[in-house]
Amino acid sequence: MSEVFDADEMIARFRERAAAVRRRGMPPVEGAERQMILRQMQLDFQDFAMLGDAAGSLENGILTLRIDLRPAAADNDASPAGA
Repeated sequence: MSEVFDADEMIARFRERAAAVRRRGMPPVEGAERQMILRQMQLDFQDFAMLGDAAGSLENGILTLRIDLRPAAADNDASPAGA
């Protein structure tokens, strides 16, 4: 296999996984087990969504994923004065 790694394709797969977690049905369980499953679903969605929002690059065999975790208001603070 001489396939070239594509970071954008990998990121798209994480975006798909985040959407799949949101569509996933809840098994018929109650109590503490239900809470454990809900917590894991939330963590799965969070992780997949963050990776799905990443900007990826592959340079010299090193995969770098950049994820902006700043609050939306921080985007306005970063703009040049007078813009």
